[in-house]
Amino acid sequence: MSIVDNKKAFHDYFIEERFEAGIVLEGWEVKSIRAGRINLKEAYVIVRKAEIFLFGAHISPLATASTHINPDPVRTRKLLMHDHEISKLIGKVERAGYTLVPLNLHYAKGRIKCEVGLAKGKKMHDKRDTERQRDVQREIQSAMKQNRR
Repeated sequence: MSIVDNKKAFHDYFIEERFEAGIVLEGWEVKSIRAGRINLKEAYVIVRKAEIFLFGAHISPLATASTHINPDPVRTRKLLMHDHEISKLIGKVERAGYTLVPLNLHYAKGRIKCEVGLAKGKKMHDKRDTERQRDVQREIQSAMKQNRR
């Protein structure tokens, strides 16, 4: 079950592979995510010392968050993956010029997981082609609906 999707990632990148990663979260962050108060629009994933981290994901703290903590909405969060997956990602990012982007947050067996995509950047003409194809598909679907009536 999806919590939030990063639609901007699909607009800006060609997604070639997807990986599921766990996230190290604090208690108030879990409560806020369950309430749907997260934004992945400006988020990205970076590799540092054979570990991967989620930067720029904004989790708005709830008003009912504990009074003895000072929540940081855009703190860096560590992503958890197997070593062989991380080494594969590091190789692709450093040698092949790929980028890591968070695609969505979802529940898996009661836990919050992040889907990370191995992506190549789109050029402006690629973005226009994608929009054109989407418009054509929309027109085809509307024409088919009218023909059924």
